[in-house]
Amino acid sequence: MNNKKFNPYKRSHEQSSVQDVLGKMIQGYNLDKGIDKVNVREAWIRLLGPGIATYTLQVELRKSTLFVALTSDVLREELSYGLDKIIKMINEDLGKEIVTKIILR
Repeated sequence: MNNKKFNPYKRSHEQSSVQDVLGKMIQGYNLDKGIDKVNVREAWIRLLGPGIATYTLQVELRKSTLFVALTSDVLREELSYGLDKIIKMINEDLGKEIVTKIILR
């Protein structure tokens, strides 16, 4: 692992795509966790659909646990039966294992 501090002013002497440069900046400034929080929230809405999104008050990622606040007790009960499948869907959508547990409130 490289212990050098990220220097945004250091010029790279090779050609890089914008995606590569942004990726290096995100890693250099330790923004991965914040980006993951946003991506998980968007994945929840996209994967579970607009019907469930209307009953969702809050989606918050803390460490590897996803906290979801719902307005419907019936929906909370129904979703509790498929939590493992939802975790798998979200992680596959994001391409890495971010969520290990979901708590429905």
